[in-house]
Amino acid sequence: MQKTLYIVRHGQTDLNKQGIVQGRGRDTDLNDEGRNQARQFYEAYKGVAFDKIYISMLKRTQQSIQPFIDMGIPFEKLAGLDELAWGIHEGQPATPETKAAFLDLMRNWLDGNLDEKFEGGESPNEVKVRQLEALDVIMSHPEEKTVLVCMHGRALRLLMCILTEQPLTQMDAFPHQNLVLYKVVYDGSKFTIAEANNALHLK
Repeated sequence: MQKTLYIVRHGQTDLNKQGIVQGRGRDTDLNDEGRNQARQFYEAYKGVAFDKIYISMLKRTQQSIQPFIDMGIPFEKLAGLDELAWGIHEGQPATPETKAAFLDLMRNWLDGNLDEKFEGGESPNEVKVRQLEALDVIMSHPEEKTVLVCMHGRALRLLMCILTEQPLTQMDAFPHQNLVLYKVVYDGSKFTIAEANNALHLK
């Protein structure tokens, strides 16, 4: 079975613009710039014959690819594609204290402490479990040769580790901005990144 995945991060929201962490618990809308990014992505990729669209349960992912849905392409929401939950820090203003807490958590993750998490939040290992469930769904349809996936920043980093068989400690090796593209090809045995952090469609 061969399959091509076009994986994008959602477009910009006001919290993105303000540098505030959203996470799984903040169901925010795209802002004007995010909607413009969505239009630009659509114009660049409307000619791709997507068989299916997979999005998270959060509306910012659907808003980012709504024009493709409007074309009649079937779509499915998967909770496994949701952003990592940041718990008590979601939606909170950035302060020196919260910045220090995030830096400490990131160091823990990079050191291999992948069960660490904020109060009320999720660890990378917990996100991996639900991402593998989502991937099982996506890969269980061999008839869907070309698939569009819209998800979230930290979750995208973790999924790329899974697809490329890298440890989750390598998550920061996959940079991204709002509505950038990772194109990944599955040849029947392994996933290969064909395009990484592609932002050419964002003029």
